[in-house]
Parts: sequence; structure tokens; C-alpha cells
Amino acid sequence: MIGRYQRRVGQEAAVDAIGRALALAGSMAWEILWALILGFALSATVQAVVRKSTIVRLMGDHRPRTLATATALGAASSSCSYAAVALARSLFRKGADFTAAMAFEIGSTNLVAELGIILALLLGWQFTLAEFVGGPLMIVLLALLFRLFVRTGLVARAREQAERGVAGSMEGHAAMDMSVGGEGSFLRRLSSPDGFTAVAHVFVMEWAAVLRDIVLGLLIAGAVGAWVPDSWWQALFFDGHPLASALWGPLIGPVVAILSFVCSIGNVPLAAVLWNGGISFGGVVAFLFADLLILPILNIYRKYYGLRVMFVLLGTFYAAMAGAGYLVELLFGAAGLVPSQRAARFGEDGISWNYTTWLDLAFLLLAAVLVVRFARTGGLPMLRMMNGSPDHPRR
Repeated sequence: MIGRYQRRVGQEAAVDAIGRALALAGSMAWEILWALILGFALSATVQAVVRKSTIVRLMGDHRPRTLATATALGAASSSCSYAAVALARSLFRKGADFTAAMAFEIGSTNLVAELGIILALLLGWQFTLAEFVGGPLMIVLLALLFRLFVRTGLVARAREQAERGVAGSMEGHAAMDMSVGGEGSFLRRLSSPDGFTAVAHVFVMEWAAVLRDIVLGLLIAGAVGAWVPDSWWQALFFDGHPLASALWGPLIGPVVAILSFVCSIGNVPLAAVLWNGGISFGGVVAFLFADLLILPILNIYRKYYGLRVMFVLLGTFYAAMAGAGYLVELLFGAAGLVPSQRAARFGEDGISWNYTTWLDLAFLLLAAVLVVRFARTGGLPMLRMMNGSPDHPRR
């Protein structure tokens, strides 16, 4: 009897723990839903008028101006880490400089509008500013590291492997160019029927590309927030020891990201949990940057460029991420911009009838309009091509 009772109590406790994690994940999803839709709509608007065929011509070397252009073009591109990595390989194969392709890749995942909106909503505007300051700093550091460690012979080997066209992930999505061609101004092309269709196609395809990571990130953040006590995080991050925490945060942040398997925007909810748990300000920034080093993407680097280049990318990216985290910590600390309170929002209050709910409903209506346009203009077959061949780009 006692054993049966203990098992029942244990089962009830397990169900309650799972319920708390799912409720927290659901609340976080509801909190950020409108911002995600807004961010993807803005990104789709830009991508609808920027043709991928024009990008390669602007990325032929690794001069500072070229790297700045590559970063800006990346920020106007896909926010899906897998698609960004695939597109960077595609640009490299078509003649783009290797360093410029990596700058484009970083801009695509860490400097996009939707990421900044979600950061501001969950963590505060200081983190949005830190992301957009730290991203260019990371690219500068990476360019310097590439000058030291990435020789011409290594780039040649990387290009030889890239030319084999080994598939990674989201190849079809990266190869698609859904932008509007023709003459006319930005607004003229965007306001045309073809412009509306292009926005709808990019919007839905972007959602399809990142939905898995967003859901995974929310579930992991919900589980961590519900099950891992703050005391554990505080011990891991040396909370209460300012100097040790500031030194340790940018080093441990990318490690947590690599092991979490969450990339793209999906790692923002977990960043909120880590911030409340005691990681340093610079540690959060380094953690967010490390979506390009999670284990599945490292395996894609191996396929794209070879094992040796994969290890070079792991080492240089990690050093640049940690370095950017330290620089952000120093700059924002000196400017008094590091938040004094650890009050990231990640769904503890649940769902209620407030401005967030009304915004969610309004933007869900916008999303429904775009999804209907997508379905009515031949978009559904495109979803089946998302993981197609990297050598057969399709519109």
C-alpha cells in the first residue's frame, strides 16, 4: 500500500512538473507572439525587394567596407540559422569572399529586426542595443582572427569542399529567391500585387524555417525555468562575485548555447532564464551569438567546408563571441547601461486580457492574411522544397 501510494504521489508530482513547464512555455509564447509576427513581417518586406543575385557582387573581398555591406545585407536576410549557414555557403560558392560570407551569416542570425524586438520585450532595450553593438564587434574580431588563422590554402580547401554541394539543412529555402524584380522604386514594387505575394511567400517560409527552433527554445526555457532552481544557476555563474561573474559569463555562455541545441530566435527565452539565473550581461550576449555553434550546425560546417575548417570556425567564432561579450560588458558597464535588476519576463504571470492579448489577436489576423495569400499563389509546393538540393535554386 505504501509503495503504491508513493508511486502515485511521484506520478502526480511528475505530471505537475511537466504541466508547470508547459504552462510557462505557453505563457512565454503568448507574450512574444505579436512581436514575432511583426518582426517576420518587417523582414519579409525587406527581403521582398532585395534580390539574392545582387548580393554576391558586393561581397568579393574582405575590406572593412565590404564586411559592413555583407553585415547589412545579412541583417536584411533570413533569421533562420540553418538557412543563413546554407546561404553563406551558396554565396561563397558563387564567388563571395569567405570572410564576407561569414559576416553575412552573423548578420543574418544576430542583427535581424525580429531578434531585437523579442530581446526588448523579454529582457529589455539594453539587450537589444547590446546585440546590435556586439554583432559588429564580433565581426571585427572574427575578421582579425581570420587574418591570423585562415590562410589562402585553407580557404581553397574550404571552397573545394563547398563545390561538392553536400547537403546540410534548409538548402532549398536558402536557394530560393522570392524577391520582386523589375524596375521601379522600393515602394512601387512593394505595393504591387507581386510585391504582396513576395512578402507573403517570404513571411511563411521564414516561419516554416524557424518554427522548430522557436518551439524547442520555448520548451527548453519552460523546463529550465520550472525545474532548475535559481541557486543552481547562481552557483554556475558565480552570482554575487562581480569580477568572477564578468570574466566567466562570456566563456560559459556559448558553451550553454552549444549544448542546448537551440538556435535562431529560439534561444532568446532561454537567455531570459539565464539572465534571471545570474549570468553576466556580456555572458547573455555571447550566449545569443553562439546560435551559430550549436552541435548540428558544427556538423553542417564539417559537410560544407571539411573537418579542419569546422574546427577553425569553432575556435575563431568562440573567441570572437567571447571577446564581443567582454567588450559589451566593459562598454555598457562604463556607460551605466547594464540593468541593475534581473527581471526578465518569461511568462510567470500567465495569459490574461491585456494589451499583449489584443496585440496577439491583431497580428494573428495579419498573419492569417499573409498565409492565405501564400496558399493562393502557389506557395504550398514551396514548403516541400525547403530541404531540396543546394544546386537547384527555385523561386
